[in-house]
Amino acid sequence: MKKALHIIISITMLAAVLLSLCHCTSKSSEQTMANSDTISQPPAPVAVDSTFDGLIAYFPQYSRIDLVCGQMPSQQDDSIVFCAEAAFTHELLDEFAHSNIDGDHVSGGKRYKGAKCQDNSGAFAWFGDTTWEFVHGDYNELLDSVAQAGGMGFGQAIIIYGGQSIRPLWREGVNHYRALCEKDGRLCIVDSRDKVEYERFVDLLDQFAPTHALYLDMGAGWNHSWWRDGSGQVHEIHPVADKSRYCTNWITFYK
Repeated sequence: MKKALHIIISITMLAAVLLSLCHCTSKSSEQTMANSDTISQPPAPVAVDSTFDGLIAYFPQYSRIDLVCGQMPSQQDDSIVFCAEAAFTHELLDEFAHSNIDGDHVSGGKRYKGAKCQDNSGAFAWFGDTTWEFVHGDYNELLDSVAQAGGMGFGQAIIIYGGQSIRPLWREGVNHYRALCEKDGRLCIVDSRDKVEYERFVDLLDQFAPTHALYLDMGAGWNHSWWRDGSGQVHEIHPVADKSRYCTNWITFYK
């Protein structure tokens, strides 16, 4: 009788140990799977930061930047994560011409002659690798260099350069405003959250404190832009307007 009782107790203890081991293995396996899922998650193609007062900042994760001219990049092209109007369009023309973009510019590694524009006080260029440059003042040599490197570049109005505010007062009225910025060593596109006076937008950018900020063309129709989230869904920042059909060029980030 005692022997049988010992056998029953031993079997019960063995079953408890096995159950404990199974439970631990299952938990460990679940934890490993969870960690694996976390590790395998790719970074969002565009990080959206709306924590700054009055501003929304879009930080694209990209491998390439170009200035697309003539036709807005298609939302069906899933290699694109962000695009927005860049240089000024000179006139409202039904047909596209590079000469209707304000300022000389480089698209797809080729330099094009643009219209003269006194408001272009600087430029941005991306050299086809991992380097970019903001310039305040004459940017003719910059465009030659970036064309030779197979990159892109365009002229616009400098708002902040080297951390110092430059306040051109050539914008009037209340509007949504936008700038291409370098912030903490990263490129981002910064929009005013609401329609504001231009001077208010400059004040908000001062608080945002980028190293450089270059104006991007904005206004009814020109402010239409879009970005792509991690699931591939496209988000339009501003809707298409009648004048959107006159847009001529877009800074475009590719994943």
